[in-house]
Amino acid sequence: MKEQKSPCEIAVWYVLPKIRAEIAKELVKLGLPQKEVSGCLGITQSAVSYYVNSKRGSAIPISDEVQGSIKTLSRDIIENKDVDISEKICEICRIIKGEGGVCKPLDK
Repeated sequence: MKEQKSPCEIAVWYVLPKIRAEIAKELVKLGLPQKEVSGCLGITQSAVSYYVNSKRGSAIPISDEVQGSIKTLSRDIIENKDVDISEKICEICRIIKGEGGVCKPLDK
């Protein structure tokens, strides 16, 4: 019998890195230094570098709706709005999961 990855495992390995990568790219594009991006996202500066250079977090496509949510979150961060980044990332993940496809169990 083939072992399947659970939807949560898929989210951790593919969805979350993609969301972080897109947020990191957007924040850098808006002028935030990688060191500050790392602080915002709670990750290392080297992880931000990997995300920005598409060495990590590029395994799945995202919809225009998700990209729009990421851009809105990034602008809110830049404008110092009181935003719960973790909650917003969860909302974006729910959008991706609601679109289907990605978070279905995959064969190993």
